[in-house]
Amino acid sequence: MVLAAKNSRALIECRPKAAPRPALSWSKGTELLSNSTRWGEAVLSQQTEILNVTRADEGRYTCFAENNRGKDNSTGSLTVTDQTKITLAPSNGDVTVGESARMQCGASHDPSLEIAIVWSLNGRVIDPATEDGRHFQRT
Repeated sequence: MVLAAKNSRALIECRPKAAPRPALSWSKGTELLSNSTRWGEAVLSQQTEILNVTRADEGRYTCFAENNRGKDNSTGSLTVTDQTKITLAPSNGDVTVGESARMQCGASHDPSLEIAIVWSLNGRVIDPATEDGRHFQRT
């Protein structure tokens, strides 16, 4: 299964192990993608790229491989999710040494996915396993 956020790019791959090199074709459901103007030359390669993904792109994709030794196919699915967006970004502020500072962050995300907010300081991740998860002290 491939996950892609709306308005992003999805890459679906098909890498058959075959010799001689097989001819490839793709379908989405029952539609051959080579017959669709949206897909272009990508359907002839081992990767099908979908730009500006929409919910209409969700579905089951099948790669067909065929050479003079035989043929085979493989099917996978594309699931489209809502984009994760920062809804409350931390703001800059001045703090006197020894005083506490509070920073907040909020995000919206697809309800089918879990979200994790990761904080870092000067490129170093603040690990909640070594801190109490709510407080961080820099010494």
